[in-house]
Amino acid sequence: MAITKVYIEEGCTACGLCEDLCPDVFEMPDEAEVIENADLSSNEDCIKEAAESCPVEIIKYEEQ
Repeated sequence: MAITKVYIEEGCTACGLCEDLCPDVFEMPDEAEVIENADLSSNEDCIKEAAESCPVEIIKYEEQ
């Protein structure tokens, strides 16, 4: 199954972990954001790692 959508729910603590783990998908201007038009298919492993590692568990993704 391929990741089709990545989003971040409210509650980001701006720890920067997602950006460190997956810089092609996440950026951290003030809070974590998903980079518009990021290549999700090439970054599936690090998206999943970022979601699993998030200390406040707010990184979500959908698969199809």
